[in-house]
Amino acid sequence: MTNPISRNVTRALAVFDVPGAAVAVVKDDALVFAAGFGTKDLGGSAQVDEHSLFAAGSISKSITATCLAILVGEGKLGWDDRVTDYLPGFQLSDPIATRLLTVRDLLAHRSGLRDVSGGTIWYGAHYDRAEVIRRLRFLRPVAGFRERYAYQNVMYLVAGELIPALTGKTWDAFARDRLFDPLGMPDSNTSMPELRANVNVAMPHARIDDVPRPVPYRDHDNVGPAASLNTSAVDLAQYLRLYLGGGTYAGQTLVAPAPFAELIRAQTVVPIDPYPDELSALTPNFQAYALGWSLRDYRGRRVVVHTGGVDGMRAIAAMVPDERLGVVVLANQEEPLPTAICYGILDDYLGGPRMDWIGAFQARRATLRAQQRAARDTVVAARVRGTASALPLEGYAGRYRDAAAGDAHVALEEGRLVLRFDHASCFSAELEHWHFDTFRANWRDPYVPPGLVTFPLSSKAVVTEMRFDQPNLLDVDFGELDYKRAAAA
Repeated sequence: MTNPISRNVTRALAVFDVPGAAVAVVKDDALVFAAGFGTKDLGGSAQVDEHSLFAAGSISKSITATCLAILVGEGKLGWDDRVTDYLPGFQLSDPIATRLLTVRDLLAHRSGLRDVSGGTIWYGAHYDRAEVIRRLRFLRPVAGFRERYAYQNVMYLVAGELIPALTGKTWDAFARDRLFDPLGMPDSNTSMPELRANVNVAMPHARIDDVPRPVPYRDHDNVGPAASLNTSAVDLAQYLRLYLGGGTYAGQTLVAPAPFAELIRAQTVVPIDPYPDELSALTPNFQAYALGWSLRDYRGRRVVVHTGGVDGMRAIAAMVPDERLGVVVLANQEEPLPTAICYGILDDYLGGPRMDWIGAFQARRATLRAQQRAARDTVVAARVRGTASALPLEGYAGRYRDAAAGDAHVALEEGRLVLRFDHASCFSAELEHWHFDTFRANWRDPYVPPGLVTFPLSSKAVVTEMRFDQPNLLDVDFGELDYKRAAAA
């Protein structure tokens, strides 16, 4: 008889148009299930197995927190040590936050910056880790320091850079030496060159123009401690065994008890927004962020969980410590398959009525797609046709500067305007007149959806800035950009 997990994953691959997935389950310190499903490539024949590599995205954050916990246990670091004690050049625009920000603050998402702030600096950019961190001083906070939860990638980059400051080893080397090697995680790595050297790799896919398509791997090494983990279902299961063992794996204590306890202790309250009707059964009674992990309840048990997402990939790692249960699901398409499969497995082990999570997430996906189509239709309906720009096209050409992201250039090429962000080649677009002084940005990277760019004029009919009305990417909020027209060189 077919295993129920296998039946559900096979069904989910078809429902969500996902080429491949891998699943692992840990129970009572044993790997009780591990398998791959589907293919590494859309339309390909190479099969996914339990050792196939997937990008795990933000599950990387728990790796960073665990590495720091090791150092706390060795007395080399304290959770409440100030960041500037180890990175004296670190600076935010808020001087109070700069002076008082601690290691715990970095990991608990309470810096005062907006959600995914800084994505416009690092995403697809040629800036290295040091330059990304240097540019954080130009980001504007949206809340008081420690005032509220706002999910971050760049603060985890800063956290990861504490490791070379303390040990002389890169975050990548320390993770390998102190976690991957002792846990028996040979498939895992943290960089694009290492990923490309591996032959057993699942390729990413996304819906572009409502059609599932392969997309290239995006290099996230410059924010590695937040997002660059590449791993397999079997490897990540070993990592969960470490957590379910309280910091001990195969009789060896890798993380001392006191700092380990902090990793899964609530640090920041996360408000519970209303859940959509299709997913109302997931509504928790409590929700918090620990250090590299989210905490919530499900069916009367505490769940330690983190999802991961990068271009074309989705992942989830979840644990129910009281049941000594861990679940890993990795998928190579931007669909809710990992979460649907994960909660189905939790239902099987926790008892009670079993929900059809595949059907529930399928219904939710249909609702979201309808909302997205309606939003696009609204933008089109608001277009004022028959207008002309106030200036000839060359009047919009020039250099624009955002203090954090850097320079962008608008150039007149063969009778049309072309926009290029100097630091990130993925943000290059042909600007098509939309109405008045607003242009549609048709990005040359098909992964980036079209948006609108407006060029306000001064009283002297000179362009002063460049404003974006652009759909956000997963980790990029264009609303934080503040591009001003720069003086000619």
